[in-house]
Amino acid sequence: MQIRGVWLPVITPFINDEVDYVSYKRLIDYYIDKKIDGIIPLGTTGESPVIEEYEFEEILEKTMEYVGGRIPVIAGAGGNYTKKMIKRLKIIEKYGVCGILSVSPYYNRPDQRGIFEHFRCIAEATDLDIIVYNIPYRTGRNIENETIQKLAEIKNITGLKDSSGDIKQTMALLQDPPPGFSIMTGEDILFYTTLLLGGSGGIMASAHLQTEAFVDIYNKIQNNDHQGALAIWKPLSKTIPLLFEEPNPAPLKYCLHEMSLIDSPETRLPLMSITEKLENKLTAALGLPVTGIHAAGCLQVG
Repeated sequence: MQIRGVWLPVITPFINDEVDYVSYKRLIDYYIDKKIDGIIPLGTTGESPVIEEYEFEEILEKTMEYVGGRIPVIAGAGGNYTKKMIKRLKIIEKYGVCGILSVSPYYNRPDQRGIFEHFRCIAEATDLDIIVYNIPYRTGRNIENETIQKLAEIKNITGLKDSSGDIKQTMALLQDPPPGFSIMTGEDILFYTTLLLGGSGGIMASAHLQTEAFVDIYNKIQNNDHQGALAIWKPLSKTIPLLFEEPNPAPLKYCLHEMSLIDSPETRLPLMSITEKLENKLTAALGLPVTGIHAAGCLQVG
């Protein structure tokens, strides 16, 4: 599967330190109605580091139940111990997802040979499609373009979530893309630029808000309406940095709670709720009263 378009790395809602499946179903129905192209549970935006093992399987099961085949699902699944990752794949395969989004090994910081072998071994152990996730400011090690080109030769390594943070590296890859290989931006602020350079789309936390605008930008660029896309992108791009001013996904959860899409903005430690200062900034950016974001107002921009 070659993924394209606007994919949502969906949050995991919590209430009283339990996964809130009522809100989770509400989210999935809402975003499918907004015409996203696919959904990714259990990513970093889904607070995967603080998901219990039993919750991991529950969330996969509920995601597939709630989606009901309406859009494709790719599960977030990464790790820095290759053997353990392969064991986890056998769990994921039971739930009928299309593939996995898998981050480069973090903390132990392998060299390019180790990164390649990690993904090669994972690919050999499953028939699932694999989207490689390059995010060096979290993992401590960049996946170089030469390594990405080699990985793309493996049949079921079908794409990249590019959060390299290096526009030169991104541009070089987009100018010489592997055949049939999806290059999705994970740098939300580079969505428009990536599309213009021939990218496949984006896997973007900020698409939780103003979702139709992201979808419209993608569709307009596919139809060569670059100026129309730019007119939508300019105001949208001004709010994106605010959503990452404090640790993701706390700012998103604040807005989604105010939109009445989730019943609580709760995160799990070590993440904290956002500061009053950021609440005020989000309120001002969304054109809402200083007293706070109200449900009707947030829905006007989403």
